[in-house]
Amino acid sequence: MHVFYEEDGSFKVATVKESQPASLMVEDVRGKRSKVKTSNVLLNFERPDPATLWSEAEALATDIDTDFLWEVCEQAEFSFDKLAADYFGEKPSAPQQAAVLFAITRNPMYFYKKGKGHYKPAPEDNLKAAKAGLERKQREAEQMAAWQAELMAGKVPEAFEAQLKNLLHRPDKNRIEWKALAQAADEAHLSPLRLLEKAGAIKDVEQYLLDGFLLEYFPKGRDFEPTQPVSAPEDLPVADVQAFSIDDATTTEIDDAFSLKKLPNGNTQVGIHIAAPTLGIAPGSELDLHLLERLSTVYFPGDKITMLPDSAVRVFTLEEGSARPAVSMYLEVGPGFDILSHRSAIERVPVAANLRHGDVEAHFNEDTAGRDGGDYPWKAELTFLWHLAGALEARRGRADDPNAPVRLDYSFYVDKLDDGSKQVRIIPRKRGAPMDKLVAEMMIHVNSQWGKDLKTAEIAAIYRTQSQGRVRMTTQAGPHVGLGVDCYAWSSSPLRRAVDFINQQQLLAMVRGDKPRYARNDAELFAAIGSFDTAYAAYNEFQDKMERYWCLRYLEQENIKEFSGSVIKENLVRIDGMPLVLRVGGLPELPAGSTVVLQRLAIDYLELNVDCRMATI
Repeated sequence: MHVFYEEDGSFKVATVKESQPASLMVEDVRGKRSKVKTSNVLLNFERPDPATLWSEAEALATDIDTDFLWEVCEQAEFSFDKLAADYFGEKPSAPQQAAVLFAITRNPMYFYKKGKGHYKPAPEDNLKAAKAGLERKQREAEQMAAWQAELMAGKVPEAFEAQLKNLLHRPDKNRIEWKALAQAADEAHLSPLRLLEKAGAIKDVEQYLLDGFLLEYFPKGRDFEPTQPVSAPEDLPVADVQAFSIDDATTTEIDDAFSLKKLPNGNTQVGIHIAAPTLGIAPGSELDLHLLERLSTVYFPGDKITMLPDSAVRVFTLEEGSARPAVSMYLEVGPGFDILSHRSAIERVPVAANLRHGDVEAHFNEDTAGRDGGDYPWKAELTFLWHLAGALEARRGRADDPNAPVRLDYSFYVDKLDDGSKQVRIIPRKRGAPMDKLVAEMMIHVNSQWGKDLKTAEIAAIYRTQSQGRVRMTTQAGPHVGLGVDCYAWSSSPLRRAVDFINQQQLLAMVRGDKPRYARNDAELFAAIGSFDTAYAAYNEFQDKMERYWCLRYLEQENIKEFSGSVIKENLVRIDGMPLVLRVGGLPELPAGSTVVLQRLAIDYLELNVDCRMATI
């Protein structure tokens, strides 16, 4: 006698060798013996032999019309042998019974298992839904295969075009487009990114990098949604000064300006004027919420994403020829550049000039600052402020060391050519140049003094502190060791940084004697700090990435095949003439500061890397 039985979810056939009430000793077609529970046996048969039964059942099962089988079965629970009799006629053979069982178990959408050998037909609605799902999967499989073929042939499927940004940066791995891409990439032994690059999906790496950043941090887009227009208050007193600003040529958000005025007692009044957008953007307004969402202007070569819309910037930027709202700090400065007193005021400040680095540096630079020579606009004011900056720097204990190595900063300018292409200029600037020092020292002083004033007034503010090399934002005033000041609260860039905007709101309350927006230990203030820290770090990282991209573009643009650099440590080399650090494979062990000459082999824009080798030491 032979048996057809179920074991571990699969069907088997064997010949019975020994029989016990609860179990059987059987031998399969390969001669292997095993013990089978009697309760697992579904069929007992004499003919044909097990191997023949299996092959005949398989052949019969392929011819069974599953839809008809589902129609003829009982709507209640049924046994497979009963359904075999209904389908094949009374007294079906063992192969026929096994064939029906195969047909049932291989079509689970038609039949639900209720126990060994017992099943129940799927409800008609469920079956229709399952069939539709199966058809959809078949269509999707066919579509995926077609897309994979296109990708392997180096072509981006048309259906991918609308969602390329997401596929490149934030793919939905449940979508069939991603599944097709991932399978094609596996087949090609490439990453999905490299396969798309090979297929021509990345036409502009600059745009690719920007798209990734925008998807992550500006998912609603970089443009501002329409907001209520803002206006500057007209009832503020107009300051009796003529102010001027100092900025790069590309700056549109002019936050700060300066003025000088001789006092009757022989001292000099120095005005540091900070744009006051807080006078036109009410707490809780739509624009206020936008600002607290963006948190900072994002800078990168050739472009920027502003914290405030241009319509608001135009109202409050300290533009020449206008009198704009400002929070001013006036310093009384003695002949020895000692600061004798200070006061703060809320007013409209007449701006006489917006000086630009490129125009002024030809006259006011390391060789000419503080020396006699030819005359130029604002010479007296610039010279006075430069001397005051030097005195402030010395009091902070940060006076320039003439023997210190020269440190450079770099400005990037991306020019669009007539043919639509772009060209980059990388301009080095010596750190601590007269104009830079002048502005930096004025800003350090105003941020430090206003921080002290807020602390003394016991008004909440956001401070920057540094100790043990770590800079952090906090609501507790503390020293900034790197700057050499006892207290430091960003307040000088309210058009560009949310922290400065928040601190300016608190300053307005202090000057006016009003209740401040934020109380001490305000939860919203702590939340703003956390959000700003995260966003500011991400924005700076993106700026660094884009500057690195344009450094690589510059090497290619200028056809620079060989360049020098200095070893930082191990195989890290800082390239001369640009803010670019490369990891050089095969670099011998050299002391830090060693000069090396490198040969450029290849540029990988997606990885933002240069493959190079050492030429000489």
